[in-house]
Amino acid sequence: MIVIAGLVIVAVMVIVGVAGILANSGHAHAVTHFAVLGYHVTGSTGTVFLYGTVVGVLAMLGLSLLAADAGRNSRRGLAARASLAQSRRETAAVSMHRDDLIRQRDTTRAYTVLDEQRNYTASTLGDGDGSPAAQTPATAPAPAE
Repeated sequence: MIVIAGLVIVAVMVIVGVAGILANSGHAHAVTHFAVLGYHVTGSTGTVFLYGTVVGVLAMLGLSLLAADAGRNSRRGLAARASLAQSRRETAAVSMHRDDLIRQRDTTRAYTVLDEQRNYTASTLGDGDGSPAAQTPATAPAPAE
């Protein structure tokens, strides 16, 4: 729908431009003292209007290229933000998994240290269960003199 409206507007403007050029041509509409950037324009007012039309078309072409590039950059920006959000979610999941593994490692180390302490105490006392009541006088260490 927007494309059709744009085409209708362009067609109307072409008709207006051609009518303006044809209506202002001839010796009765001569331009005598008109200069643009040091270039002296001679001819009729229709010729000056034609030059203005060409400049306007080129300006609109440049603006449409800028607008198209801005739209492309906008889509790239959306894609980059979506990718960044996904990357942050993945990083958070990996960090949680790492923290779980660290907690498991620390828990395992704590139990290993406790087991080693129990085994050391039990082997020092000479009994497998580590209770001091299980010692007999024969296995008790002799008092040092």
